[in-house]
Amino acid sequence: MNTVVRQFFTFLFLIFLVHGCAINPVTGEQDFVLISEDEELEIGREQHKSVMGHYKAYQHEELQNYVTQLGEELADISHRKEIIFHFTVLDSQEVNAFALPGGYIYITRGLLSHLNNEAQLVGVIGHEIGHVTARHGVKQQSKATVAQILTTILGATTGNRHASDIGQLLGMTIITGYGRAHELEADRIGAEYMAHLGYDPEELLGVIGVLKAQEEFDKELAKEEDREPRYYHGIFATHPDNDKRLQELIKAAGAKYKGKDLKANQQEFFKRIDGLIIGPGEHEGVVRGRYFYHKELDFKISFPPKWKIENHPHYIRAFTPNKKIVIQVGMRDLNRKVGPKEFIKRKFKDECKQGRVIKTEDFEGYTCIVELDHPEWGERPARYAIIYRTPKDAFEIMATTEESDLKYFDGHFLSTINSVRKLKKADLKEAEPKRIKIIKVEKGDTFAKYAHISNLGNRAEDKIRILNNAYPKGEPTPGTYVKIVQ
Repeated sequence: MNTVVRQFFTFLFLIFLVHGCAINPVTGEQDFVLISEDEELEIGREQHKSVMGHYKAYQHEELQNYVTQLGEELADISHRKEIIFHFTVLDSQEVNAFALPGGYIYITRGLLSHLNNEAQLVGVIGHEIGHVTARHGVKQQSKATVAQILTTILGATTGNRHASDIGQLLGMTIITGYGRAHELEADRIGAEYMAHLGYDPEELLGVIGVLKAQEEFDKELAKEEDREPRYYHGIFATHPDNDKRLQELIKAAGAKYKGKDLKANQQEFFKRIDGLIIGPGEHEGVVRGRYFYHKELDFKISFPPKWKIENHPHYIRAFTPNKKIVIQVGMRDLNRKVGPKEFIKRKFKDECKQGRVIKTEDFEGYTCIVELDHPEWGERPARYAIIYRTPKDAFEIMATTEESDLKYFDGHFLSTINSVRKLKKADLKEAEPKRIKIIKVEKGDTFAKYAHISNLGNRAEDKIRILNNAYPKGEPTPGTYVKIVQ
């Protein structure tokens, strides 16, 4: 083992000689990194392609320009003024912001909907710029490379079948433990950038407060809906609820620029997000009661009454309260010029029972009972249907149950399958996604009143409070402005 250790540190020393030390642009101190600035920029360019392959940019030129303008003002006073930063608003309901090496900064519309003034937005962008200026991504990647080298050396020299596991464990030990330090450094940098431009760094605490409130609320909601909570792993996730160290950093940043009139600027921010889509976007479709509408794909489908409907990125799933009966609808490409019946026969090797032609108001297809081998549900009989939307793609519907006899529920399945049709003029309004609307609070207004008109489903009042950083018991103040959902 001593030989292994010597080899490992000799290898590190050789890397050190080749790459040398880089000066941290923020601290002026030396950092040991394995990636040059040119390589960092190239990594950012390549990873940006991957990000935009997974997400779409939010199609709102005025909002995009607003975020870019604020970002460029921050970049111009940053520690790496020579870098061209790129700012993108992502069309995602996720509540997150993140940065790639080389100056690529992203913020989701989901996070924008939860912010309450311009200072909070500047704080989020400044925090992400801080990660780039301090080269956190480069340092993390360098640590990961060292960990991989250690894994390789251990495996090659010891012959121990557990060496890879040991190396990965040691690698994780090296990598983890720096997350908290990096986040605090990005907080400090971002807070200083904020104050330098005249924004109140204290507003960063407001961002953290609303994100923590959302996390706690989702834990409660998950219990009610019998699901796992969506734990928050994005921006500011490492901060405890009462983060003394962060408070000290923010206070110090404000004191450094105490001669400035530090502002929050809610009015301008609210003007920019009025009309912002909240929840699933146009390319994801919307749930309204027992109906699902998709404007881009031009279709509507109905599910049995009182079933829960979940809108996932690549499929819709509806199920009974006990989750034992489920219908899943997705899209698939067509690769052969064959009819729906022939498609199913090829897919299931002629093992198709109780087959029938589907002729809805707008589409044609075929359905039958098959033995389904599903990665989540396992092997079981299911009602399968393929409905051609165009000559090149189709709706794929699978319906099954844990119960012993499929026929007792087959009526529900067939009813849903036959409900697929194109949108009519009266459907277009229902197919529109929900949007933020900014209103002035009148005397007597309550969040309960706003919840009633916002159509947010279960726990709507709490959801409206979280959007306005008023969870769990806050109420609107007459004369101020709040966000509702329409």
